[in-house]
Amino acid sequence: MGALLSIEEFARRTGEAVEDLRAWRAQGLLGSPDRGFAAEDTERVRLIRSFLHRGVGLDAVAAWVESGEMDRYVALLASRTSGATYSIVEGAQRLGLDPELLRRVWKAIGFSEGPLSEEDIEALRMCQAALAAGFPEEAMVQLMRVFADAMRRVAETEAHLFHFYIRSQLKARGLDEPEFLRATWVAGDATTPLAEPALLYFHRVALRHAIEDTVVMEVAERAGLLQPAKLPGQLRVTIAFVDMAGFTALADAMGDLKTAEVLDRFSTLVRQAATDSGGHIVKQIGDSFMLTFHDPARAVEWALDIERRATAEPSFPAVRCGMHCGPVLYREGDYVGANVNLAARVAAEAERHQVLVTDAVRRAAGALPAVDFVRLPKRRLRGLAEEVQLFDARPAGLGRGARIADPVCHMELGPGEVAARLSLEGKERVFCSEECLRRFVAAPDRYDAG
Repeated sequence: MGALLSIEEFARRTGEAVEDLRAWRAQGLLGSPDRGFAAEDTERVRLIRSFLHRGVGLDAVAAWVESGEMDRYVALLASRTSGATYSIVEGAQRLGLDPELLRRVWKAIGFSEGPLSEEDIEALRMCQAALAAGFPEEAMVQLMRVFADAMRRVAETEAHLFHFYIRSQLKARGLDEPEFLRATWVAGDATTPLAEPALLYFHRVALRHAIEDTVVMEVAERAGLLQPAKLPGQLRVTIAFVDMAGFTALADAMGDLKTAEVLDRFSTLVRQAATDSGGHIVKQIGDSFMLTFHDPARAVEWALDIERRATAEPSFPAVRCGMHCGPVLYREGDYVGANVNLAARVAAEAERHQVLVTDAVRRAAGALPAVDFVRLPKRRLRGLAEEVQLFDARPAGLGRGARIADPVCHMELGPGEVAARLSLEGKERVFCSEECLRRFVAAPDRYDAG
């Protein structure tokens, strides 16, 4: 357990007022009033503070503590605070690092400059080892930021999915409080140990592919197929953005649950096509995916494959895509630079079912027998001084599909997927549901029926 702290020492460690700590201890939130404070009480304070920041009163917190759940949560969380703690200067002395360097690194990763635990010190030894191996400070900070951000997302997903799909379903069974708590912790004890082995597995798989890509890039540079980078982290790739046309209207008309189902289908299409075409998904924001390709020709083929797959989906929105190729900077697991911005602007210009590419992509892709590149008039894209030459990439010899879009949600429908029809001013509209028909009739001028 380690040495117990007086209330004054504990107040300095946690930053809480002595009076608040006394009040919380009197309510049974921080353990027995006849002893000092242990390391795990720091996590109790952290939880209480989070409750209060969310507007949860102390009476509700006390009832939660009485149920025994706080003890279980503290057992999960307290490992970080067990043992001694150190200031930044003391931690730097233990590691043999410059305190200012350690402070810069710690803040750059996104952590607060509070006391360092033994676990923090061990993590910083990894930073020390990276520096000793030759990583400059900038590269090491990028690495640690990616680790921290990725693990935050992983941990948040673990916690949220457990709450949404385990705790909520157990609660829906109507179990009494003791039965519910027992069932919850049995499920937690069974699933929590699975996380770290799963993370190691996916890391090994991803690292194998990443090393393969890096080795191929290095040998291609030696063979004169690629120009060596002029800047650290610079590489030449094709950047592609793809999303669903009319997604905002779909979300407004369909509601969150139906929208999430459509987005899940779209995500599956994008990922399957990317795997088949050698693409790498960089990130997803809403319905928009950003991908990179080493081969511009395969990027174009991927985009047309996405269009083909999406068009074949029943009751599904049209997709649109834009891409550009050129040198970019790799930073913190992402790609930045003027060429990334240009790719995003091209994608924003694309219409339903359209794959727009720059002249750089068309030339780099070479002759593709299955693709027609239709030259479009030059355009001035937002934020760019010069007009840009764009091409509409289409399957060779094929026209656009004949599917009709619902004017309310923009879902595209085949002949057997129409739930309602309306003839207005000599033009027929089709709808995926009675709800979309009702919305249109209530405000026909609001919707684009073209």
